[in-house]
Amino acid sequence: MTATKGLEGIVAAQSSISSIIDGVLTYRGYDIDDLAENATFEEVIYLLWHGKLPTQSELDQLIADLNANANVPAAVLDQIKTYPKNANSMAALRSAVSSLALYDEEANDMSAESNLRKAIKLQAQIPTLVAAFQRIRNGQEPIAPKGYSSIAANFLYQMTGKEPDKVAIEALDKALVLHADHELNASTFAARVTVATLTDIYSGITSAIGTLKGPLHGGANEAVMAMLEEIGTYENIEPYISGKLEKKEKIMGFGHRVYKNGDPRAKHLQKMSHELGKITGNMDWYNMSIKIEDMVTGQKGLKPNVDFYSASVYTALEIPRDLFTPIFAISRCSGWTAHILEQFADNRLIRPRAEYVGPTNQKYVPIDAR
Repeated sequence: MTATKGLEGIVAAQSSISSIIDGVLTYRGYDIDDLAENATFEEVIYLLWHGKLPTQSELDQLIADLNANANVPAAVLDQIKTYPKNANSMAALRSAVSSLALYDEEANDMSAESNLRKAIKLQAQIPTLVAAFQRIRNGQEPIAPKGYSSIAANFLYQMTGKEPDKVAIEALDKALVLHADHELNASTFAARVTVATLTDIYSGITSAIGTLKGPLHGGANEAVMAMLEEIGTYENIEPYISGKLEKKEKIMGFGHRVYKNGDPRAKHLQKMSHELGKITGNMDWYNMSIKIEDMVTGQKGLKPNVDFYSASVYTALEIPRDLFTPIFAISRCSGWTAHILEQFADNRLIRPRAEYVGPTNQKYVPIDAR
């Protein structure tokens, strides 16, 4: 047996949920460009779970189900109030999602019907948890969901207490569509490995959130914004990026293990960043991002991935930097749950082997002779 580091190029499962073929990302066979320009996030959720786009009545029912399940148990909100004010946002979300299982009577019901109901609950409640965490740490009371027709609108309202702007809703909704699924990425694989043991769906999502927390996965968009803030001004870009390139240091938001000719999602977020910059009257982050892209792509041939422009998009929406990854989780929950349902439908324990490279032929030596 020979190990492949990082399982790069290894096909570990068959799936009908999403694909990346010749640099083209599809959900259930629909090109991401088509969905990003035309579909709502709720339509994409239905597509990922059921394998087809919904009719109007099916979409209405899904929205009604999501709204009916968006409130979280009061005990979980009380638990969040005990978290340190400076708690890591993804650690807080991971803990809160794990706690949801304690208050769901169906948590250990493994029927397909029950698991779909739990998928609806998780998709509806994770945005409520993220918004509640943001308010609680700022000394404010959580706001109950209002029952908008979109998760994006509900989340923005619950986070700010204000009626969300149409442009902000559309921007966040498109970002949620673009992040919804991405084949067998690290967090999705973690979720499938977890539930392949036939543990509950909450355990699978908790594993996925823990995996997404890492800076090489979901945390990359936070790192992009941290870089932009560190650079500070347009004039500082050239010496900063040139210094990074000369030292062969990683520049966050560029390159991708799967996409060799550029991440197809990035162009949609670049356009969105530009539009939001014009609307808000602040083009600084967008202009800086364009300059950085020109330098990195021009000198290294690396193209931006989905994380690079999502940073300036979320900043334009006045979302705190450390909520970027939790918002990623709001979106990716749709894909995680789709993969978990698919795993349950044709399950086999995921148990790979390891190539042993340690010492051999060792003999026990009594402790007094060591």
